[in-house]
Amino acid sequence: MRVAVLGAGHVGLTTALCLAHCGHELSLIDVDSARVGQLGQGQLPFYEPYLTDLFNRLRGELPVSSDYAMVADVDVCIMAVPSPTATDGGVDLTFVRSAATSLGQALRQRRVSEPVLVVNKCTVPVGTGRLVFELIARELADEGDVGAPRFSVSSCPEFLREGHAVFDTLYPDRIVFGVDREADGRRLQQLYRPIIERSFPEVAPELTAAAAVSTVMTTSIISAELTKYAANAFLALKLSFINEIAAISSAVGASIQDVATGIGLDRRIGRAFLNAGIGWGGSCLGKDLSAFISISREYGLPTQILDAALAVNERQRAVAIRLLQEELRLLKGSRIGLLGLTFKPGTDDLRDAPSLDIARRLLTLGASVAGYDPVVREVPVPGVTVVASVGALANGADALLLVTEWDEFADLDWPVLAAVMRQRIVIDGRNCLDPARVEAAGIKYRAIGR
Repeated sequence: MRVAVLGAGHVGLTTALCLAHCGHELSLIDVDSARVGQLGQGQLPFYEPYLTDLFNRLRGELPVSSDYAMVADVDVCIMAVPSPTATDGGVDLTFVRSAATSLGQALRQRRVSEPVLVVNKCTVPVGTGRLVFELIARELADEGDVGAPRFSVSSCPEFLREGHAVFDTLYPDRIVFGVDREADGRRLQQLYRPIIERSFPEVAPELTAAAAVSTVMTTSIISAELTKYAANAFLALKLSFINEIAAISSAVGASIQDVATGIGLDRRIGRAFLNAGIGWGGSCLGKDLSAFISISREYGLPTQILDAALAVNERQRAVAIRLLQEELRLLKGSRIGLLGLTFKPGTDDLRDAPSLDIARRLLTLGASVAGYDPVVREVPVPGVTVVASVGALANGADALLLVTEWDEFADLDWPVLAAVMRQRIVIDGRNCLDPARVEAAGIKYRAIGR
């Protein structure tokens, strides 16, 4: 199928490359001319495992432009433009509105009889599918279009995780088709058939080995839009729940890891997203939870559980500060090293990263702050120094705070690090280190809920 993807961010670029890998004919459109130029020069705008290999192999088959004229005669147009948080906590649909309007204008030049299927992959409020339809229709009506329909609108929300985007696109747990016409459902089945049947070439053996069977679900556009928000809200609730239990665990002397394992063995609960720590970050959970709350309030519905999830996550970032204060007493003049800066491993994304919030709080309390991350070389927090190695981070530090659970931090040479630290304290903000190895080096070890 001929497919155009609007938006070259994490979702759009990953979707475009994976669909091209599946044999479709792709084009990519982004209004950011700098990003278009970067892609044209063979550079990816962000770090994502496996994506570079796909890009290097397929970039010659993936035209990238800011010109919407490229969409005029495609079979499918996928909208993957940003939907950031608005000032009131809801969703800013500026990019969605602009993309729909530009798409409608481009469709005036459509020369094929079959209507283009517009697929919304953005995380957007319920009813946005109808809004997109009206905006496109308005542009076509402006030209007096009274002939056969030139488009239809559907929803296929993304459920990809940064750091696992290629795997989640090619081997999804589920694919949700939101359609209001049976014909649109059939076209989405055609688009995703290589993924549903796993008939595309293997990307990497380890991805194939980890894959499970995908479930395909067809529902209404509104139900598909709501499913995305409900899924992220539930994941946020699980994380905030286990962090609440971690506080109780600390108070009574239990091990939060054992507690999480014990309750996660219940098939009704599951072990995923029961890792206590300093809270979530990134561009999805917090943004989507705030948007979900805003949507509910439009209908006068209370959101006590969702409100609590946000409050617990905000409070959790302060737990690391409190542990540092318990060990160092005064933070003024202390040197704190942050192990990891991104909001999660496997990405270079710093949006709403706990590290940045923690760094700002430490600086306010008079500490000096440095950080090390495998893929980040600078942070948008004045006063934070990013160093090139863990050794440089530990040199002269009073404490190291593990913020992001990158694999390389599990195998650090703790005796070597202890030898250069001014005070030997490690705060494990993700409960991912081996306490025995750390303490064997003469380092005081503290963690969340254990």
